[in-house]
Amino acid sequence: MSLAPTVTDDGENWSVGPRQLFCLGRVLLKRNRVLVLDEATASIDNTTDAILQRVIREEFMDSTVVTVAHRIPTVIDSDTVMAVIDGFLKEFDQPAKLQDKSSSFFARLVAEYWSHSQNALGKH
Repeated sequence: MSLAPTVTDDGENWSVGPRQLFCLGRVLLKRNRVLVLDEATASIDNTTDAILQRVIREEFMDSTVVTVAHRIPTVIDSDTVMAVIDGFLKEFDQPAKLQDKSSSFFARLVAEYWSHSQNALGKH
């Protein structure tokens, strides 16, 4: 995306991904103590999401960051994970502790995610 084009009202001439990146840029400049990200990287490719997650962790290490996400890599190294099913709290603990429990919903999600990722890469 070039920086030369004019931006229309509310950025309507930008796709969702660049709008999300712009909003995250504003957040970085404001340096809020509490940051709530609700599917903030949903329209961004996995590589860009990984970069943004690293930047958020580095730049907001002294802030409270609440992330709502469906991508496992987006939340896997969070301090705490809350798994919600049909609007009800299913689990709440550190990701590593949840992964150590064979009955954990989160552990099953992680295993399923990595299984699909390996299959997508052709590594059966």
